Amino acid sequence: MGDHLAARLLITSLMGMAMIGGGDAKAAGPDNFNGDARRGADLVKNYHCGGCHDIPGVAGADGNVGPPLHRIGTRTYIAGYIQNSPDNMAAWIEDPQRALPGNAMPSMGISQKDARDIAAFLATLK
Repeated sequence: MGDHLAARLLITSLMGMAMIGGGDAKAAGPDNFNGDARRGADLVKNYHCGGCHDIPGVAGADGNVGPPLHRIGTRTYIAGYIQNSPDNMAAWIEDPQRALPGNAMPSMGISQKDARDIAAFLATLK
């Protein structure tokens, strides 16, 4: 019975990760990710992400509410909980409350396309 419960927990966990893009290793890989990093850099300014985050290379992005985004492209986790991949980052940006309910980052009404472009930009911060 213990093995059955462990298997059910693993399946439930994998299903949850699939909802934010982490369930399919191929889909989560950078080779299959499409996003425009240059447009993403502009969107970071337009959405005023720098009001909460310190973001290198973005003028005036010196916020101290959220974590600094220096080297975010090399980090293992998003919010200390979700494996960092372009797809997971885009899902996080699009709806952080769905990705990790109760976290401090508010949903900003960012579209899926804009989130993917912002994620592509953040992936360049190494």
